[in-house]
Amino acid sequence: MSNRIAACYGLIDTRFGTVAAWLDKTGALQRLEFNVARELERAHHHGTPRDDAAVAEVARQLAEYDAGMRREFTLPLAAVGSDFQHKVWAELCRIPYGTTISYGELARRVGDPGAARAVGRANATNPIALIVPCHRVIGSDGKLTGYAGGLPLKATLLQFELSHTPPALFL
Repeated sequence: MSNRIAACYGLIDTRFGTVAAWLDKTGALQRLEFNVARELERAHHHGTPRDDAAVAEVARQLAEYDAGMRREFTLPLAAVGSDFQHKVWAELCRIPYGTTISYGELARRVGDPGAARAVGRANATNPIALIVPCHRVIGSDGKLTGYAGGLPLKATLLQFELSHTPPALFL
């Protein structure tokens, strides 16, 4: 587990807005946030240096995602969280690009079918938005539910992925 204060951060422009990427001292991604104003306050408060060159690999992989060419990220991750949160976040990374599942299904996949609310909370506290694809989890009724970046962004991300997913072939 990584310590709570990042070694540096960088800003990255994406088709979905500017994000702040935070790296730990080993270069692993600790946070990726769309709320840049809040993240800049955090950096100032902690005295964390800005180093856009340090986040170049994060930027490259996000650019590939933006171009519809990347469906999975291969970055070293160092999110701070409980064992349960890490279990949920790992399962989020197994949801295929362009698909969605419900919170109940996510709870079943982590081995605790009655824990949909706890899974929802772990999903909501995911510090590595987009790369750990919490936007792919929806309500059991098929409706979009909470997203830290806002429901319009969640809808945009899902529509983007759908538009870059090849149609299924029927045999």
